[in-house]
Amino acid sequence: MEKVYLDNAATTQVRENVIAKMQDALSNFYGNPSSTHSFGRSARTAIESARKTVAKYMNAQPSEIIFTSGGTEADNMILRSAVRDLGVETIITTKIEHHAVLHTVDDLRKDFGIKVEFVALDEFGNPKLSHLGQLLEKDGSKKLVSLMHVNNEIGNRLDIAKVCRLCQEYQALFHSDTVQSIGHYAWDVKECPVDFMTAAAHKFHGPKGVGFAYIRKNSKLKPLILGGSQERGFRAGTESFHNIVGLEAALIAAYDNLKEEIAYVSGLKKHFIDSLQKEIPTATFNGHSGDMDKSTYTLVNVRLPIDPQKALMLHFHLDIKGIACSKGSACQSGSDAGSHVLNEILSEEDLKKPSLRFSFSKYNTRKELDYVVDVLKEFVQ
Repeated sequence: MEKVYLDNAATTQVRENVIAKMQDALSNFYGNPSSTHSFGRSARTAIESARKTVAKYMNAQPSEIIFTSGGTEADNMILRSAVRDLGVETIITTKIEHHAVLHTVDDLRKDFGIKVEFVALDEFGNPKLSHLGQLLEKDGSKKLVSLMHVNNEIGNRLDIAKVCRLCQEYQALFHSDTVQSIGHYAWDVKECPVDFMTAAAHKFHGPKGVGFAYIRKNSKLKPLILGGSQERGFRAGTESFHNIVGLEAALIAAYDNLKEEIAYVSGLKKHFIDSLQKEIPTATFNGHSGDMDKSTYTLVNVRLPIDPQKALMLHFHLDIKGIACSKGSACQSGSDAGSHVLNEILSEEDLKKPSLRFSFSKYNTRKELDYVVDVLKEFVQ
């Protein structure tokens, strides 16, 4: 049986050089980074080297990088601290953000009484920036805008430069969940002055359980986790040293090979789209995921012309055939509520048809994609 992994938006295969770096860290750098003896100093030096590496690729300052357990913690940290410490009274977001943002914002609304405004979406799931402008000038409250750069389910890419300009014009803070784009797109936080960003290493062939928050200098945020002076006093707790080393190695590999891997993975996506359109012409793509120019090169979200009763077996059928993909984002697997993203942008009739997210990486091949299309075609027929 073929084994084809096309769920890279959920998590990615760890690069071999990353595994080697982490094994070396576990074997030879076991000192506590907060200890002052040589064992601790060696670990501390490696962590600060990783911080400088991340900052270099973001064109940020090392002090603006805080290592976390991943994107979810980083989103929580930024949003909660902004309300508590910066006097944010209104958060402007959309209903198709990752739940790490939506659930946190809803909790802040209940606990702190903040106002939550949702930017209207167009038919493809893009935030209407004209409406964002209206919300920003609506009143004199302190505002924070939280919009993801790449949607994790439909792959739409936000015009983040325009949002930056709007936020600057109205003196609003801007947080972007960039978990699906760091390691896949080049960044320059001086050119595009986002206030806060988040990343997770396992989205760019690094280990799970580690990520980072970019927090612009002099933001005046205070820590949420107390108990030690780690991470420059911003996040207490002994650092996950081997994971941080793995994140650094994965980020270096991602950006050193960025052009080549964008070209390769983009080719896979185009081939998949072309093959689906040829073999299953009644299949349609959700959001802009079928448009190479308006969506990320790493995923497609396809809606298949299958009877609702038969659709119940589709995901199970693919799994039996050795194909890994996603009915929605991995963070909601096991839920019967369906995709909150698709629920916002599709009609009731379209929601009756099954949608699948296929996401690609450097480890996939065209041969694998042809096999997947054949399995889908057979099932549809």
